[in-house]
Amino acid sequence: MKILLDECVPVQVRKALEGHEVMTVPKMGWAGVTNGELLGLAEAAGFDLFIVADKNLRYQQNLSDRRLAILELWTNHRPTLELHSDAIRRSVDRIQSGDYVVLEEPQ
Repeated sequence: MKILLDECVPVQVRKALEGHEVMTVPKMGWAGVTNGELLGLAEAAGFDLFIVADKNLRYQQNLSDRRLAILELWTNHRPTLELHSDAIRRSVDRIQSGDYVVLEEPQ
């Protein structure tokens, strides 16, 4: 799966995504691009999944016609995310094209 990490998602999340092709928004040269344009760029570039920590994305964008799956993390705090890499990996493994999944903090 080709995965794009949003600017606010720590790059260390890559460790939970072994076996996938993972890029970051800044690495793609898209830093500072608005969410609507970013979603279009990601789809055009062939990304399957966009991982964000932006809790407003689903309210700000019309996502109904998107092929791109989106995984919303409950935090962007690196140490917390590292503790829950298994939950992130499981969510990525289950997500389907066009899904919008909110990953709540695992208990």
